[in-house]
This record gives sequence, C-alpha cells and structure tokens, in this order.
Amino acid sequence: MNYLLPRHPSPSAIRTLLSLPPALRAATYTSTSPSSTKRWQSDSAPTRRPRTAIFFPGQGVQRVGMLDDWAAAFPNTVKPLMDEIDERLKFSLTKIIAEGPNSKLTATENAQPAIMATSIVILRVLEREFGFNTAERVDVTLGHSLGEFAALVAGGYLREADALRLVRKRAEVMARCSREVNEEVGMIALVCEADHMQPMIDAIHGFLGLASEGSKADSHADQDMPAAHQVSIANINAKNQVVLAGSIRRIRELLTHIRQFGGHDPRAVRLSSDSPFHSPLMAPAAELMKKLLSQPSPSEKGQDMIIWPGAMPCISNVSARPFQSKQQLKDFLAWGCVETVQWHDAIVYLHQEEKVRRWVGIGPGKVGRNLVGKEVGMKGAVKGGGVWGISSPAEAERVLEDLEKTESAVED
Repeated sequence: MNYLLPRHPSPSAIRTLLSLPPALRAATYTSTSPSSTKRWQSDSAPTRRPRTAIFFPGQGVQRVGMLDDWAAAFPNTVKPLMDEIDERLKFSLTKIIAEGPNSKLTATENAQPAIMATSIVILRVLEREFGFNTAERVDVTLGHSLGEFAALVAGGYLREADALRLVRKRAEVMARCSREVNEEVGMIALVCEADHMQPMIDAIHGFLGLASEGSKADSHADQDMPAAHQVSIANINAKNQVVLAGSIRRIRELLTHIRQFGGHDPRAVRLSSDSPFHSPLMAPAAELMKKLLSQPSPSEKGQDMIIWPGAMPCISNVSARPFQSKQQLKDFLAWGCVETVQWHDAIVYLHQEEKVRRWVGIGPGKVGRNLVGKEVGMKGAVKGGGVWGISSPAEAERVLEDLEKTESAVED
C-alpha cells in the first residue's frame, strides 16, 4: 500500500514535542501536523478486508530452544537464516539460542539480538513457506521497545543485517551501563485498577518532583540526581499497567510513598531485567544509536542506514504515531533508549482512529498479544477482528487459516 506522508517536524519542533508530558505528546503531535489527522492514507482503491497490524515483542520473552521447532519443521528455510545470523554477528548467537544456558541467553547483549532474530526468522518462514505476502496483507507494523527494530525490518525501513548489528551494539552498551553503576538497578511493573491509573501516575510524578503532568525532559528534583539513582516511567503498557525503571531502592521508596500518602496500592512485580531500559542511565546507548544511524549502511555500500519510504507505516514507540521522515525515524529510534514506550497509546490510536481490526503478534512469547488483547478484545469484539500470536509452526497454520476466514469480513 502506498501512503501519503506530511512534511516532517523540524528539529526544534521535535524537541518541543519531547519536552511535553508523555500523556500530551500524541495529541499535540497530531494537532500540529501540517497534514490531515490521518497518519496515512491509501492512494489506491479501498480494500474490503479488515485493517491488519503485525507487532513484535520486546526483551523478556526469550527462552532456550525458541527456534528449535521452526528449524525442525522448515530446515531448508531456517538453517540458512541461522547461518546468516551468526555470520553477521561474527559469533554463534544461534548456538546460545539453541543450547543456552539460560543465564547466557538472558544477558542483555544476547537476549536482544536473539529475540529480534527469532522474530524475523518466523516472519520469513511465513513468507517463504506459507506464501504470506507481508506488504499486501499488512497495513501497519509496530514493536514493543526492542521489537521496534523487527517492526522496521518488516516495514521495509531497515535491512536485516543492519538491524541485527544495531541491536547487538546497542545491547552491549546498555549492559555495560548497568554493570558499571554501584547501585541495584532494574525494572518494576505496577498494576492497578484502570480508573486509578492517571492518579497513580500523578502520584509518581509528585514523588519524583516532576511537573504535574510529568516529563523526563523537565528539570526537577529527580533529574538533578545521578542517572543511576533516578527513576523513570519506562513503559505505559496498558490502561492499568506502567513499568518503572532505575534505582530499585528509589522505586521501593516511591512505592512506600504512594501507598502511605497517595492513596494507591498497586501490585508491584519485579521484572527479570538487570537493566533499567528507557531511563537516563541508557543515555550512552542513545548517543551510540545516533552515531550509528548517521553512518552509511555496512551491508549495502553507498546506501543510507534507513530506507525511506518503507513499504507500510511503522509506529514509533516515542510518539505512538507513524514515523514521518527518515530523520525523524533516526532521532526517535535513538531517543527511544531513554524515552517512555507509549505502547498503550499506540494501540488505542490504531484501534480507535485507524480502525485496525486484526492484530498478529510475531515472535517468541505471548506478552505482546495479551497487552493488545486487553485493549481491543481477543476475539469477537468486531466483525472479522481478533488478536493472534505466532510463536510456533502449529500456531502459524491456525493463525493464517483465521486470517483467510476473515479476509473479506468488514464492519457493517
């Protein structure tokens, strides 16, 4: 599908956008765009099939052996892809995926490229073994945090080889940032009732000394501390879930404060991450990404790292809207290392404004599928709609059958 793109915001406009509270960015981004409020529109005859999105998972879904079933079922496709992965990285990542141990696979520098590589392998199997034409069957692509790289590959903005190297290099810096601090750091998810969400976020901002709406770009009390001691809202995942990143000690102090004085008692779940992603501690990774994305593609001589335009819109984690230009994509992909992942806002936008009705998660794990399903309904919410996940060959067959059955189903 071809789509029309508005003139992209200037660097000063982008800085202004990021200085706003996360909750206000999307609305401001839309209202100030010189184009219509639609982020893309087709220049061809409208299709009768439901609008379809594919999405990809972030860190935490990795497991030893997550490519085994695919390699066994489709060796002629998967094994050459696995060889390419190892050749591009100059070490045997696929051996770590296949054999572990789990502690080695879970290390950030291995987990991130492993998840991205597995996601793309699954997509290529769908295309080559099942005849799934991504460009024709999909309207938009997105990825949760790390999954944004797989989404950019699927959407035609990044070459596989470049994306894999970028993810590995970024992950190495992220892991080093966490190892070098003399402070326990990590991530904790907070789950509350949906109608308590905004008051809880306000209480978090109040504790951190942010402005009433809160923004990482504001200069207030928490930002005056060393990066290792700061706390940030790393992800807004659902209408009842946020993830905090940073100093575990400070996060626990924050929880005590909002429980005692804020009138909130969220359920807190420590995530299996030894790095506070999307926090100020990840600033060196953002700088690295900015540098790497300004260089030519290592895999395509004489070409830019980013292909523009892509084959379909791809949603940014930073703005919760489609990338609008090559430079904006580079900026947002770098800033995504330290900025809040606006996942919930992206799903609401696609569901309510762009009328996406079919959602297909591609990659290991079910976390992304569950988050999307909470917002839009797993199945039956609208005619022809549904949320599916493909992490095994058996699931691939079932999901593609369901897509065929709903191909001509549209809302009345």
